[in-house]
Amino acid sequence: MFNEAGKVAAVRHHWTFDEGYSTVTVQGLDANGDGRTSEEELKQLAETNVSALGESGYFTVLKANGVKQAMDVPRNAGMSFENGRLTLRFEVLLKSPAAGKLLGLEVYDPTFFVDFQTAAAADAVRLDGAPAGCSLTVSRPKPVPTEANKSLSESFFQNLSASSSFGASFASRTVVACP
Repeated sequence: MFNEAGKVAAVRHHWTFDEGYSTVTVQGLDANGDGRTSEEELKQLAETNVSALGESGYFTVLKANGVKQAMDVPRNAGMSFENGRLTLRFEVLLKSPAAGKLLGLEVYDPTFFVDFQTAAAADAVRLDGAPAGCSLTVSRPKPVPTEANKSLSESFFQNLSASSSFGASFASRTVVACP
């Protein structure tokens, strides 16, 4: 998300969770018993989830001209439950809006505990308020062959930490080029 000055000011996220996690998470949240879990019934859960993501930097790495940008407090946390799947929405503000001819965005868990995947749709990543002439390219990681996964032991994953870079190997990358 760009501000009026043409600088990146925030990253808007829409994370849709798998059906298993979604089903377990909404259990007991239909407070009015109408058979559907509304956004209002999910509001507190959304705020709690987004607040907890601060420890991990919101799994968001944004670089402007190669310099990692510091993230500030999120806003507009919300959640919806449709077609058996939860979607968490929020915006992460940058501490200082960033200018740059080349921007890079990655969303990933360094420990690979959470598997983030950018949707396959052509408009899965969009520029909001970008200066004229800016363009974006999304590159998605290649699938890892099943036999490659067998060589990684449980201890390997137990030793990963927030400072690890293993999860970055599986991150989609968005590159924004502006004139």
